[in-house]
Parts: sequence; structure tokens; C-alpha cells
Amino acid sequence: MSVVSVPGRAWLSEQDCDLDAFRALIDRTTPLADYPHAASVTENVLVYEGERLRATEDRDALRAELVRAFADGPGIVVVQGAYPEPAVVDRVTAVFEALIAEQRASGATAGDHFAQPGANDRVWNALEKTALYDAEAFADYYANDLLALVSAAWLGPCYQVTSQVNVVNPGGVGQTAHRDYHLGFLSNAAAAAYPAHVHRLSPVLTLQGAVAHCDMPVESGPTRYLPYSQRYEPGYLAWRLPEFQAYFEGHHVQLPLAKGDAAFFNPALFHAAGTNRTADVRRTANLLQVSSAFGRAMETVDREAVANAVFPVLLRRAAEGAGEKWLENVIAASAEGYPFPTNLDSDPPVVGGLAPPAQADLLRRAVREGWAPERLRAELRAAAERRES
Repeated sequence: MSVVSVPGRAWLSEQDCDLDAFRALIDRTTPLADYPHAASVTENVLVYEGERLRATEDRDALRAELVRAFADGPGIVVVQGAYPEPAVVDRVTAVFEALIAEQRASGATAGDHFAQPGANDRVWNALEKTALYDAEAFADYYANDLLALVSAAWLGPCYQVTSQVNVVNPGGVGQTAHRDYHLGFLSNAAAAAYPAHVHRLSPVLTLQGAVAHCDMPVESGPTRYLPYSQRYEPGYLAWRLPEFQAYFEGHHVQLPLAKGDAAFFNPALFHAAGTNRTADVRRTANLLQVSSAFGRAMETVDREAVANAVFPVLLRRAAEGAGEKWLENVIAASAEGYPFPTNLDSDPPVVGGLAPPAQADLLRRAVREGWAPERLRAELRAAAERRES
């Protein structure tokens, strides 16, 4: 990924943060001609049409374009109609509302990143909770081909999906500008302890996304972005500095979204949820964090439980003629696709290979061979026990 680097520096510090250099880096426009699959450019952000992306035959060219957009381009893309079936979104929204109601009834208050805890509604580990609450809704939602396309374009195969529900209630105050996981969640002192090459590496370990579960006019506070800011190498040390916060407040862009639209962005992009200035819009988004197989996700997800919950749905849909791509997308969102770390004494590589089977391999085989749920449950449990030291 091309970044504005600090020559000769193996480590970065706050003293390397130069607002003039930052301003020069992001003071540019996004040329639509450089992104032939995009439908338009709005506020420097690339806007794609979901229907058009699904019809694209040259997927390699499309993936390469998305990589350019995230790495060297504006750092963010919006996909209109990413979820074209409102019923799929609405059913998962109903699950979210039920989970929020249960959370409130229990008296629990979920904390929030970069915003006042308790002001809004947040459901952590919504991926696992949704799968266990309504596996049918989960499967239809995460079978989305564009989520799989964008995730694999940036991260490659075996990515890990996590999600958190974020509802900004009417009057809810937005977030401060920030970068995201991994280095974005560290204090400046902790981030400065990592060498400069790790600052360059961190953005390619995750992809951030947000699916709109309601119409989001600008006054409802959709996420604010600063295009091209992901290219600034000292940015993990800069975003907390007052002068950079002030610059963000004066120069960010904010796009309205319709229900079913999705935004995907480089985690190093300066961004922040906006303030909801409406009286009646509960701005509901499913925040997706997709992690590289070579990194670790922010949340602990019981993927064994998710795989067991979703398996009967996969079996039935396969019998009804669901395509391999549909099934594979659900498996990718459900089960761990990467077999490490593990205990190689008890969980050795398969014969002729370099790695033992991952959870996803077992789930894939179970669907293909039509296992009984009890067999999958036993196989997954045995595999988990083999992984323990």
C-alpha cells in the first residue's frame, strides 16, 4: 500500500505528524475514469451499483480495482443495493432489535468505541448471537456475494467475519475521528512502540464495513470519512492530536445511505459516526470487521457453535439446490477457515499437506457428504480438543 512515509525512520513518533504534509496528501480528487466499474464519485467517494457488480464477468479486474480504491484511492467505497432484498435485511434487523431488548432487560450496558457508553445501543459479537438466534436469517444475510467479493479482494481467502450492531438513537452524539483495529485501538504510547513497518502492515489485516439497516439521511448521522487519509503513515499517532481532529471536523465527507446499501473502507481511514440530529430515526447499522487469516479478529466468536447452528440450514438449502457459491459464502462467515495456531502433536497436518483441516473444511465436508448434525458436532468438538496444548 502506498503511504506517505517518514524517510529513514524505523519507529514513528508524534513529532513525525505534520499537518501540512497530511493536508497535501488528501487534497485531491477521485477521477472516475480510473475506476471503470464505479457508477459515480460523490464527495470524493467511489459509488458502485450492486446490480452492476454482480453482473461483472471479469472478477479479477474488479478485485484489482477495489484494492486500488482501498490502498491508493479514497480508501472507501459505497455499494448501493449491496443487499437488494429488503426482507433479508429486515429479518436480521428484527433479530438485532430482539437482542437489544434482551440486553436492556438484563440491565447490561454495552460500552462503545470512541463514544459515550450507554448513549446508543451496541450489540457485541452480533454475528454469533444472530446465528444462534435465527440461523435461517443469518444464512440468507451472510450468503451475500458482494460481501464475499469485497472481503476476498482486500484480504484474500480464509477471512474471518465479525460484526457489531450499532444503533445511534435520536439525539445520539457521534464519535470522535479515529482509525480502527489493530493499531487504532492502542494508545499513542503503545502504538509508537511498534516499528514503522507495522504501521504500514496494520491496515491490510482488516476491512471495515457497515450495512445500512434503515434509510440514513445525512441528518441521522451516517459515518463521516476523510478520503485518502489512510495513506498517511503516522496516522495512528496523528488522529488523537487536536490539530488533526480539527482538520477532520472541517473537511470530512458524509454520504446518505439507503437500507441495504453498504460502505467498505480501509481501517486506517480517518472516520467517525455522526451525530443523529433527527427526532425519530434510530440509525441502525451492522458494523462488519473482516479480518485477514493472518491476523486475529477483535472479538472472540464461538465459531464451533455458529457452525453447528447453521449446519441444518446449509444441508436443507443444498438439498433444495443452493449453489456452491451461496453455500461457500455462508461457510466463510460461520466457521474458522484458518487452521492455526494449533497443537501439531495432536493435530498434525493432513497426509500430503502442510496443515490440518480447519473448521470450515469439516463444515464443507459435512454438507457435501450429508452428515447427521450429531456427527458434525462430535467432529468439531474432537478437532477443538486436538488444538489444545
